Amino acid sequence: MCGIAGILSADPAHITEQRLKKMTDAIAHRGPDGQGRWISPSGLAGLGSRRLSIIDLSPAGAQPMHYLDRYTLIHNGEIYNYRELRSLLQLKGYSFSSRTDTEVIMAAYDLYGTSCLQHFDGMFAFALWDEQEKTLFLARDRFGEKPLFIYQDKSQFLFASEMKALWAAGIIKDSNPAMLFNFITLGYTQNPADGSETFFRHINKLPARSFLLYHALTRQSEINRYWDPYPEEGERVLSAGRSEQAVLQEFTALLADSVSKRLRSDVSVGTSLSGGLDSSTIVASILRQSDSPQKLPTFSAVFPGFAKDESAYISLLTRHFSLENYQTTPGAADLVRDFEKLIAHQEEPFQSSSIYAQFSVFGLAASRHVKVLLDGQGADELLAGYPKYYSWYWRELYRSDKKTLAHELAAAKDFDTPDGWSWKNRLAALLPAYAGRYQKKRQTALQLDNKDLAGDFVRQSGISYYDIPPVASLNGILYYNALMNGMEELLRYADRNSMAHGVEVRLPFLDHRLAEFLFALPAHFKIRGGWTKWLLRKSAEPMLPAGIAWRRDKIGYEPPQLAWMQDGILQEYVQEARRSLVKMGILAPAVLQKKIQPMEAHAAENFDWRYLVTAACMKDNS
Repeated sequence: MCGIAGILSADPAHITEQRLKKMTDAIAHRGPDGQGRWISPSGLAGLGSRRLSIIDLSPAGAQPMHYLDRYTLIHNGEIYNYRELRSLLQLKGYSFSSRTDTEVIMAAYDLYGTSCLQHFDGMFAFALWDEQEKTLFLARDRFGEKPLFIYQDKSQFLFASEMKALWAAGIIKDSNPAMLFNFITLGYTQNPADGSETFFRHINKLPARSFLLYHALTRQSEINRYWDPYPEEGERVLSAGRSEQAVLQEFTALLADSVSKRLRSDVSVGTSLSGGLDSSTIVASILRQSDSPQKLPTFSAVFPGFAKDESAYISLLTRHFSLENYQTTPGAADLVRDFEKLIAHQEEPFQSSSIYAQFSVFGLAASRHVKVLLDGQGADELLAGYPKYYSWYWRELYRSDKKTLAHELAAAKDFDTPDGWSWKNRLAALLPAYAGRYQKKRQTALQLDNKDLAGDFVRQSGISYYDIPPVASLNGILYYNALMNGMEELLRYADRNSMAHGVEVRLPFLDHRLAEFLFALPAHFKIRGGWTKWLLRKSAEPMLPAGIAWRRDKIGYEPPQLAWMQDGILQEYVQEARRSLVKMGILAPAVLQKKIQPMEAHAAENFDWRYLVTAACMKDNS
């Protein structure tokens, strides 16, 4: 896990040691254990790295790393199956001078070319320079766990793990009005139609599950997607002759193997623990595989007295496994103290203060000298963990199995599901494309009619990104949320929050083999009898207390934001943010006379929070 940055140009004035150092200094928090910079013999490429030492702590693991007098690599992340790949490559004649996964990437590229990505199980963003061909190979992991930003003009090509490194190199911080419009009105932090767009003009993301080849001599680049586990809609897993018990066993084995590989580390490892099913399952899986007498350190955010506090569930699991649990209780005063730091690390707006609860947990782990955390993120998107997924499953059943639909609707009444079953659901089931167009038209009208926004801003920037995918199945919407719009936003929060404290977060549910397996399963393995994540619950049942394995409520890292937003200093921050956005021509002056409306973290009309973070993120600190 590191921070990486680079410059490519035919003009040597663009590639200097000083400029590379400014870039890597800006992301020093991502790699507090070491740094390195290198300019190619041809003078066409300059690479820089900040190192967080996790695998092979010796100087042999330093970056930029060189191989075969041809390749130079800077790498952010982990290739979890590097040991298996190294053994395979050794059989093919490759040798290694370190125990790192970084060196394995270069050997695999030498053997397989860009197809090496098909062999990697990991979270990564890396840049590999080929001095012989004068090409740069940039790649990003399948789900977008690790970030990579790009800037290109007529004379230079720059990339970095965070945008602040590009700004440090002199790239102008220029806000993207269309993204601001959709964040303020919808809470969107992504453009579903364009995975490369950011909140800043001229700075793009390399999309997840993609690679870029840049030819330095011609200044031409090409981006290709290398992975697409589209749900097969059919019954591939069951049609192979496997029983439900066999499916359960395979899922359990895949998850256990994923956890095992993500425990590979030369430094201390712990876990986040929310008290929910996902993080509790990861804890149980670790303990099943561990033969160490040392207690597993776990880290939690708790909010005593708050209706959605999870202390009771955390205590239940802690007692059950005799865990070592460390807790933090962030409050409004802490948020005020850390607000500018949080904004600086996140760089782009975020939907709620839940991000601060996560920031605090990762900071707690760092204070206990734990550098690697396993976390349960990703299970909800792959196994249908959110309440919104009920309606998609019901629509699928309405078309194919009305008997099961009746059973599921009856069962769901016990779960206080937010959506009922009406003629609108039936229409959406039969005509998903029509329903999507209708909802987009209605939502766009609401966006354009937002009275808080300045009229000129709406006229110039009011392009709606609202998107309801015309998918007709539960697997289809899971694919959409996992790979097109939804999960990458959460992964961005986790990456910035963890790296702010020099901590690496690993996500066992995002093993690509596990994802492919789940996408090929029929929907009733995800939702059954009113239970979300049914397969995970059945798998975890032998390991966890029933009160957690079959827990009904869904919370996550939710802090008491409504109470926090009543804090006098935070309200002053909100009013100052409003004034700033009025001055920028985004909000109408009349908004300054409106009373501030504190909202819960996941409230649909969380406007004052959005104003607060938008103004802070768009501020030019140069």
